[in-house]
Amino acid sequence: MFNTVVNWFIRQRIDQINNFIDHPIETQKGVLFSQLFHAEDTVYGKNYGFKDISNYRDFQNNVPIVTYEDYEPYIEKARQGMKDIIWPGQIKHFAKSSGTTNAKSKFIPISDESLEDCHYKAGKDLISIYVNNHPESGLFQHKNLRLGGSSEMYQNFNTKFGDLSAILIENLPFWVEIINTPSKKVSLMSEWESKLKAIVSEVVKQDVGSLTGVPSWMMVLLRRVLHDSNQQYITDLWPNLEVFFHGGISFKPYRDQYNQITGKPIRYYEIYNASEGFFGIQDRSDSDEMLLMLDYGIFYEFIPMDTFGTSLQKAIPLSEVELHKNYAMVITTNGGLWRYMIGDTVKFTSLSPFRIKIAGRTKHYINAFGEELMIDNVEYAIAKACRETNAFVSDFTGAPVFMTGNESGAHEWIFEFTSQPESLDSFINIFDETLKTLNSDYEAKRYNNITLKRPVVHIAKPKLFYQWMSNRGKLGGQNKVPRLSNDREYIDPLLVLNQEM
Repeated sequence: MFNTVVNWFIRQRIDQINNFIDHPIETQKGVLFSQLFHAEDTVYGKNYGFKDISNYRDFQNNVPIVTYEDYEPYIEKARQGMKDIIWPGQIKHFAKSSGTTNAKSKFIPISDESLEDCHYKAGKDLISIYVNNHPESGLFQHKNLRLGGSSEMYQNFNTKFGDLSAILIENLPFWVEIINTPSKKVSLMSEWESKLKAIVSEVVKQDVGSLTGVPSWMMVLLRRVLHDSNQQYITDLWPNLEVFFHGGISFKPYRDQYNQITGKPIRYYEIYNASEGFFGIQDRSDSDEMLLMLDYGIFYEFIPMDTFGTSLQKAIPLSEVELHKNYAMVITTNGGLWRYMIGDTVKFTSLSPFRIKIAGRTKHYINAFGEELMIDNVEYAIAKACRETNAFVSDFTGAPVFMTGNESGAHEWIFEFTSQPESLDSFINIFDETLKTLNSDYEAKRYNNITLKRPVVHIAKPKLFYQWMSNRGKLGGQNKVPRLSNDREYIDPLLVLNQEM
């Protein structure tokens, strides 16, 4: 009976997904005007004339594009329990961001609608898409090992805040808890080291069929599981493991490491989720492109990165995007965010249906010399250098070395290897040459070392990044190592710590 109900639900949902694939622009138009109608009597709706908006052009002209700093006064009022500020009624939950873009904590509103119609709906869709692709799957017969952030819920005024994972886990229905491990009690522990020990103690006894989490932190957990269980491969312990649903950071630098420790091939499915919403799901097993999910109560706009931050900056709707261009994403959500820049950049790999890849962050790049180096270039180059030198990189970060006197500039990198390259010199050469082939601006700046010299590379001591994240209070599944910076905010403290360890 359970399988019959699940299969019926999956067929229904796949039909709905196919409908927005066939009618993407109409779906997005419906989302936008539904949001405007629901919020027209809120403070924000009255301030920006939602009742007077009758088409997309009105929306563009009436409602400003905002950053968190612009929007914070409204969020703060909602956090104090005031009703009808940015969304109808009272918003009871706020996701506290990990603060990767700046040191200041962000509190992202999570309305009841965004919880149910975006985050939870996406979780069900992920399973629906996967099982539809693999009808022979035994996913429902085994446990899903989830790894969220180090999470607590805090009461403030008469609203709650915490990591998104805490909000999601706290509000999950009981039947979902049955298929997840570790338990809710362990999942919501806050101190990372104690939590890691408790997770291992629980999960080694379970029959795990799937994994869900951020690749870097899941790797830490799996290595601990192998150590404590005296197993060589993960599938020795969990022979029914078949898939890893991963998101948060790029999987490229980690794929070979996972292939090495699993013991037998498993599938990898990428998801694109954030505190602000759930945006994309890999819908094919043979491609890591993600289907842009268009019916989660999120209206999408995109700012071409070649005009981002200039007087020519302008957001465009989905109907006007082009293939293989980098765009900063702007979202309007059923969580009460209006034309909000989330800080991510994406590029479209398909326009029918609309599929995307994450390109990077609007603030996480290196462009000190006009080289416009984005994270997707770097991760591809690292993966290639690792393959050709039999190396594994667990963490890294990079920053510019600014010009002094007649000296050219450079990029400086710290790589933490779980397996060091056979030749560091070869690793650097392959990394550098690959970046040249991927990025013509980088290649031009590297020409004859006139602007940029060969990359400066340091090998991190074991657990450098772990210790650095611990010192910053950033251990746990939702915290991410900043990969690129246009200044030396991250690399200088890492270099000092590397010398001290």
